[in-house]
Amino acid sequence: MSQMEKMVEIVDVKSVDRLAQILGAFDENLNFLSKELGIVGYVDGVKIRLEGDVEGTRVGAQVLRELSKMAENGEAVDVGRMAYCIELAKEGRAGEIASLEGGVVAITARGKQIKCKTVGQKNYVDAIKKSTVVFGVGPAGTGKTYLAVCMAVSAFKSRQVEKIILTRPAVEAGEKLGFLPGDLQTKVDPYLRPLYDALQELLGLETYGKLMERGAIEVAPLAYMRGRTLSNAFIILDEAQNTTKEQMKMFLTRMGEGSKMVVTGDVTQIDLDGKDSGLVHATNILDGVEGISVCRLTAKDVVRHPLVMRIIRAYEKDVEKETERKKAKKLVEKKAEDDFGKEKDER
Repeated sequence: MSQMEKMVEIVDVKSVDRLAQILGAFDENLNFLSKELGIVGYVDGVKIRLEGDVEGTRVGAQVLRELSKMAENGEAVDVGRMAYCIELAKEGRAGEIASLEGGVVAITARGKQIKCKTVGQKNYVDAIKKSTVVFGVGPAGTGKTYLAVCMAVSAFKSRQVEKIILTRPAVEAGEKLGFLPGDLQTKVDPYLRPLYDALQELLGLETYGKLMERGAIEVAPLAYMRGRTLSNAFIILDEAQNTTKEQMKMFLTRMGEGSKMVVTGDVTQIDLDGKDSGLVHATNILDGVEGISVCRLTAKDVVRHPLVMRIIRAYEKDVEKETERKKAKKLVEKKAEDDFGKEKDER
């Protein structure tokens, strides 16, 4: 790399404590930033010196300045947040990083504050606050279900609703429920475990148990919703990609007065053996209807290990390549048909 191609940026974080937050344990945050952008980072007192190509250095400096402001306001900085901020800055959206400050969604039974970690998550939570029906569509790890449960518990605690209802379609991910022991409830309980876990974390085991006994919290398979009217309730349909069009219509028309619905799913994980997904159909025909919001989360909103984001991207690229291959194949086949037709006409 020539001298002309190099760029140096110095970010002054002005505080040893803030510097420690930004660097992370054993400088893991700074090392991650340097590796992702292909630049070099040095610490000089309470300043961070970045050196490398113009674009990488510029993005790195933007990220560090925004994270410094967040650290000053008491926000945690980790590798996951660093990775997300890098993505925003690359897209020219570094200014949106500040919007992630504050905004407590819920508080767990142990006092931990749950906050939105991405702009997509914040838009999703805002949509749940404003709309009666919200579709949260996106890959695994984006917090679709967990944030919906947080909002349900928050609405219940503030007495906006009298009941929380959580449901999932009883469709197996390549396995057969019929061979498992017990009745239908026992068979589907393992598939509802993520919902149980979220509720227990937010409410505490004792409170969760009491509310379940009172019927204030109901966790049931989607089949149990048929024929009911669900009033004054916060209703969450999880794994909605595995509903049929008929099941989705049945679910959405259960809503009564004073209720709110959140429908979550990942359209890349459909287990319907060739049937059309009710989630895909519903988001297509209901997007734009008053009172309904469709929020589409992406790989950038993944809040699990940064590697999960890379895995999802790799699969997305593979899908894109396969789509291109199919298009190219169709063009070749069409050309062959056209050529054959021309030869036939000439004869």
